[in-house]
Amino acid sequence: MGNVATRLISIIFILQSKPSVKAAELAAELGVSERTIHRYMGMLDELGIPIYSERGPYGGFSLVKGYKLPPLIFTAEEATVLYLGANLIKEVWGKSYRDAARSATAKLDNVLPDELLQEVSRAQEALVVTGLHRFDYSPWEHFIDELRRCVEDRRRVRLVYYAFSRRETTEREVDPYALVHQWGLWYLVGHCHLRGEMRTFRVDRIQALTPLETTFVRPADFSVTEYMAQSFKPPEPVYEIEVRFDPPAALFIKEEHAHWQHLTENPDGSVTITFMSSELDWPSSFVLRYGEAATVIRPPELVEKVKATAQAIVARYD
Repeated sequence: MGNVATRLISIIFILQSKPSVKAAELAAELGVSERTIHRYMGMLDELGIPIYSERGPYGGFSLVKGYKLPPLIFTAEEATVLYLGANLIKEVWGKSYRDAARSATAKLDNVLPDELLQEVSRAQEALVVTGLHRFDYSPWEHFIDELRRCVEDRRRVRLVYYAFSRRETTEREVDPYALVHQWGLWYLVGHCHLRGEMRTFRVDRIQALTPLETTFVRPADFSVTEYMAQSFKPPEPVYEIEVRFDPPAALFIKEEHAHWQHLTENPDGSVTITFMSSELDWPSSFVLRYGEAATVIRPPELVEKVKATAQAIVARYD
């Protein structure tokens, strides 16, 4: 059997299916010694599992009649998922669920046996996720916490919001439908009464927030997943980009090769990539990043844009 937790659960299942089981039978079933079985029985007793034993040739271990496996018995993998999940919640949600996450793990600490806690501790040291935010969200934690409560209570909010694309600050009332963490950023999705339609707001651009007494009803057919997929769907591509990279840069291009690119390795050690794009600003920056090791093959509009940018750079330093 894989680990201690799995064996403990297996013992309970075996005892649930049979009225009495000898230590030797359990040892043979689990592939351990009888001494280990007696140690496992002590661990189950510490967990409050009602097991009793009878001595003699017809004796063995039994569960109290009617007992069923309690919900808080986990394998090492299941317990690790709970602990890692709690840590992720603390990092992503911050103040909103920090205390709840700590409380949940504290309860697990109290009910899990020491050997299982040691396995979980080793897993936590080896499985680490960090850097889920693009930047420090602590200045906006109170906004995230307040918005979460308003989403749950279906309460309208008044925002003072800086619209980056328009370079303007506006005050508006919004029915908050959902909070979304995507690509390292927090977004509020809701119905904007200033614009009269659904909008997405970056939380770090909210300058002030006031919960209102007005409540709202979220449409039953609204799906935040579908809405975000449509909102962030890139425009239809209009340019087919083809760029050749000399051998010194080819290694890096192959390392960064993405699913949206088609890469061809050339006999001289260079590589050529092709991809589609709806605009030329990003492809131009991408090409210029590799300097003279990159050559645009097509389209001609990108060739001209790279040339103009390179000439402007030279003129600035002249």
